[in-house]
Amino acid sequence: MLDSTFTGLVTGLSLIVAIGAQNAYVLRQGLAREHVGVVVAICTVSDVVLITGGVAGIGTIVERAEWVLDVVRWLGVAFLTWYGVASLLRARRADALHAAARGSAGVRGVAVRAVALTWLNPHVYLDTVLLLGSIANHEGPTGRWWFALGACVASAAWFSALGYGARRAGRLLASPRAWQVLDVLIGVTMLAIALMLARG
Repeated sequence: MLDSTFTGLVTGLSLIVAIGAQNAYVLRQGLAREHVGVVVAICTVSDVVLITGGVAGIGTIVERAEWVLDVVRWLGVAFLTWYGVASLLRARRADALHAAARGSAGVRGVAVRAVALTWLNPHVYLDTVLLLGSIANHEGPTGRWWFALGACVASAAWFSALGYGARRAGRLLASPRAWQVLDVLIGVTMLAIALMLARG
């Protein structure tokens, strides 16, 4: 029981702790202190749904219907390209990135972006659904659900730490110039991921 849970925890962290579109967005919202709870909740709940689905066998269905991943891949390319360009354009306006102007994003817009960055990412289906699902099956009928629990705990812990822990870096990003650099890095990351997805 504990072995399966620990294995799920470590495996989940190893897959989720990486620089990607979703993590970059959670980090930015945490630094800006804009609707952090909403973003963390959406990312965590989404992961729980995907992990549970993968362990339950949805990964097999997705694996057999390759066209589903193709559709998600090109939707992801379009969205990441748009978001990356928007980040680079936002970085041009230093005054718009001042701390006093951070609270301009509405909760609905933040939630929509968090959902899109999570569910339009084909890597989520490959890693969270297919990979975790297949690894969990090696833990046996009962062990696989303890494995899933560990992976879900890893997801909740990571997004909470990333979103709320980012506030500690607030002083480092108090200047508009720092936010410009952050937005450039996020924009380049988004476009790089979009390019990798487009190449297949």
